[in-house]
Amino acid sequence: MSSAFENLSRPKPPKRIGFLFEKAFSKESLYQAFIQARKGKRKKVECFEFESRLGSEIDDLYESLHNGTYQPQPLRTFEVFEPKRRVIHAPYFRDLVVQHAVYKVIYPIFNRGFIDQNYACRKGGGTHKASDYAQRAMRKYSGDLYYAKLDIKKFFYSIGHAVLRELIERKIKDKRFISVMLSFLGSDKVGIPIGNLLSQVYALLVLNPLDHFAKRVLKIKHYVRYMDDFVAIGLTLEQAKRFKTACEQFVNERLKLRLSHWTINKLKRGLNFVGYRTWRSIKFVRKHSVTKFKRLCKRLKIESITSLLGHAAHSASIVFFTHYLQSHGLLQLLHKRTLTLCLAILRTHQPKRNLQPCALATPARMN
Repeated sequence: MSSAFENLSRPKPPKRIGFLFEKAFSKESLYQAFIQARKGKRKKVECFEFESRLGSEIDDLYESLHNGTYQPQPLRTFEVFEPKRRVIHAPYFRDLVVQHAVYKVIYPIFNRGFIDQNYACRKGGGTHKASDYAQRAMRKYSGDLYYAKLDIKKFFYSIGHAVLRELIERKIKDKRFISVMLSFLGSDKVGIPIGNLLSQVYALLVLNPLDHFAKRVLKIKHYVRYMDDFVAIGLTLEQAKRFKTACEQFVNERLKLRLSHWTINKLKRGLNFVGYRTWRSIKFVRKHSVTKFKRLCKRLKIESITSLLGHAAHSASIVFFTHYLQSHGLLQLLHKRTLTLCLAILRTHQPKRNLQPCALATPARMN
């Protein structure tokens, strides 16, 4: 395995793509980027002011990009506390337009090299697709076989700019374009800002070598990743331990990252992945989501309740959630589409069959 590891760590450079600067930063491309950037933001003052002087704003962006004076403004910072405390960095609207112009060009270039089982921040991906794949894979094996679930310690904050640049330069040779791409990272040598559009692509790109290592070198048949959480399914105990050791070595040496939490357990004990507690025959949302749902119901946070119902609809927990809303007289507050879903659930499942996901065992962890 060591020789294969070395070959994958320093693979033969592919043909690189050039002339992306002109493609991304023409006036027409910047205008199309503005159209994308304003989606969902038309009521924001920043977007309105940019659009009110659209011609001059596009001209100014074009000139600053082409004469080399463009620099993003310092990111605005705020905290979110769900599902855990994180610092979010939001770009100004003008810089968001440039990010969309870059994204439109680089996404198809990098996406071609991603494996199908990488479901994060990709068209046709998402947590539901990742969870469904994991459950289908679990059903292919005996419950006495194992899975290994690993994640990266402080992933976004630990990504080295040198590692990222190397991965970008393996695909792109346009230095001016790369300079603009990396201008959104800030002056530090480590870490990428959470909340930037381009950070999503960079996160996909950084762990792409790990995906190919797992599939091509370790020969893991059923492997799935969402952001920095990745799982190998259907292994013997010895194979699961070797998978963990090999991945730890790879992310340390090749990507300059470290593993954080990891779990090796039998499939019949269940898998905690992308917000769901999954067994081969059934799936529930995590206990944290149930607690949060009850809290939101007490506060009558209808929009947030609707969002959690959408998450629970992909699991058996939707039955409990719907009966809870009915018993607390909250169904009539829901939007029409969500109410229709809940009424259909009630017609199928009688209250006596109410499922209490909190009472079920949480997938155990062996560290």
